[in-house]
Amino acid sequence: MIDGQVDLDRMFHALSDRSRRGMIDRLGRGPASVTELAAPLSVALPTVLKHLQVLESSGLVFSEKSGRVRTYHLQQDALAAVERWVEQRKTRWNATFDRLDQYLAEETETLPE
Repeated sequence: MIDGQVDLDRMFHALSDRSRRGMIDRLGRGPASVTELAAPLSVALPTVLKHLQVLESSGLVFSEKSGRVRTYHLQQDALAAVERWVEQRKTRWNATFDRLDQYLAEETETLPE
């Protein structure tokens, strides 16, 4: 479980940055080169490469090199762990909210008019 938590931490860290989330969104439409991923950003290429390293080390993307061009791909099902984590908490949160709703309904019924 510890390894799973570390992986999840890396994914949340990777997703915590707006530029990296933008890259993930772009890769959701298909593979892209470093140049394509850097185009909408107003940062230097070394900064883009650091962002891509974070994404790759988190397991969200992978890259392949063909000649001088490095192309990045979204890792299929990479966000499944994040989705599972959110879904587990959402189930618990909903149960808590359901209990709160029931409590408030009972309290409302016992209020004098």
